[in-house]
Amino acid sequence: MTMPLEVDWFFQHVDTEGWIHIATIPVFTGVIGWLINWTGLIMLFSPVRFHGFTVPGLKQLSRVLPRKLQEVPGFLQGGVGWQGIVPARAAKMGSIAVDKAIAKLGTPAEFYQQLEPDQIAEHIVTVFAPDMPAMIEQIMEREHPNLWRDLPTPARRAIVARVQAQLPTVVRSITDEIGVHIDQLLDPKVMVIEHFRANPALVVRIFRDFGQKELNLMVAFGFIFGFLLGIPVAIADHWFGQWWLLPILGVLVGWITNALGMWLIFEPPEPKRILGIRWHGLFLRRQDEAAEVYARIIADDVITLERIGDFLLDGPRGDRTRQMLATAMRPAIDQAAGPVRGAVRIAVGTKRFDSIREAIASEAVDRTITPFRDPEFSKRQSDKIRTLVAARTKELPPRDFVEMMRSAIKEDEWMLYAHGAIMGFAGGVIHLALFGVGGS
Repeated sequence: MTMPLEVDWFFQHVDTEGWIHIATIPVFTGVIGWLINWTGLIMLFSPVRFHGFTVPGLKQLSRVLPRKLQEVPGFLQGGVGWQGIVPARAAKMGSIAVDKAIAKLGTPAEFYQQLEPDQIAEHIVTVFAPDMPAMIEQIMEREHPNLWRDLPTPARRAIVARVQAQLPTVVRSITDEIGVHIDQLLDPKVMVIEHFRANPALVVRIFRDFGQKELNLMVAFGFIFGFLLGIPVAIADHWFGQWWLLPILGVLVGWITNALGMWLIFEPPEPKRILGIRWHGLFLRRQDEAAEVYARIIADDVITLERIGDFLLDGPRGDRTRQMLATAMRPAIDQAAGPVRGAVRIAVGTKRFDSIREAIASEAVDRTITPFRDPEFSKRQSDKIRTLVAARTKELPPRDFVEMMRSAIKEDEWMLYAHGAIMGFAGGVIHLALFGVGGS
């Protein structure tokens, strides 16, 4: 490897072929920059689920690999393939979204109050009341068929009427009890993380729905960055004329192009003037608009009345919810029995009476929470959640907003930069193969 004895510092000895060689370098780096950012977006978001194959022994080997390599999607599970960086880190984004944003948006009690428990109670009564006679009949025929069969029809109707009359009080006590203990019964962090983990496409949608314009702009800027960075590369290639120069500088161009693309989207979080030009992260410029989109997705798909109902009864604290609600209902059931409660208790026995009461309480808990799962009612209530989330997200400091949105990819950005470096190297090799070595 020898350096030329004379360097054409001022491009005085460049023929037509030489100018073509020089001019094509920025064009090449521009196209490679565009391809880097375009394929980088594919790496970010696709595929939503892991695609690849299992390699025997890789799972055990991956435990001793450098930590950065362990972050490659699939390695820790023993697979070779790819999953989009954003969907692969969906659960992590959910966790940070709760810590950085949703926890600041409001407590579970605030979310619950936004849903207007009084309206929930009215809806429950409206939905539950028509089923009440059939429910009582089923329970009585199951728990004490002889007693129910022996009762005259007017007596049965009287019992049903008394229970129905107590229904609004019972339901109100349930919604009030949920409100009092909602902080212990509802865990938004678990709710969000589990939903994001089960639905990684939702995280992709968050980026796509409000950031597609900026992402497309990042791809376009890939050509601009690549072209501009290609100018000093062309100069250096002409001056020094070494075969290895373009591939090595291509690595730098590819790395820097991707890094500039990410910087363009997320930095600086606060508007700054650099060389008289106002700079502000592209996502941050539209924080208010992004907040509306983010709030719509959270309200429509993540923290919904329907999912709150599912979490309350079937989540990790579901047993506690059922027990608490059943306890709250027992006094109302006793009141429904009215003055004949003592006589009925003696007639059927204390244990049998208690089992009837427990059966009604248990059955009523499921029936009263069922309207939470009414999609149409849940959709109407989601407007209130959306309003709260949007308002609070707009109030977030820009740095917290950036961290919330960038959390899914920040640790894995090195993969994008490495991908850019590899493509830059390949671009340098291709140019070298087509146009040969530059220089005098």
